[in-house]
Amino acid sequence: MAKKEPSFEQSLERLEQIVQLLERGDAPLAESLGLFEEGTGLIRSCEKQLTQAEQKVVQLRKGPDGAPEELPFE
Repeated sequence: MAKKEPSFEQSLERLEQIVQLLERGDAPLAESLGLFEEGTGLIRSCEKQLTQAEQKVVQLRKGPDGAPEELPFE
């Protein structure tokens, strides 16, 4: 079964925690690298979610009468 991707907000919260841990500078190198890798994965996830949201917004356009119309999202 696929692991559920965290929400955008959950990812941002975890990223903030990771940054705080790395900024303290007291984690061993191996742990710091693991945190860095986790952070880069979370950034990719956030970028993907933002792109998907942007695509949905782009689908809302003005129709011929000037009123907004929703086009199918493919």
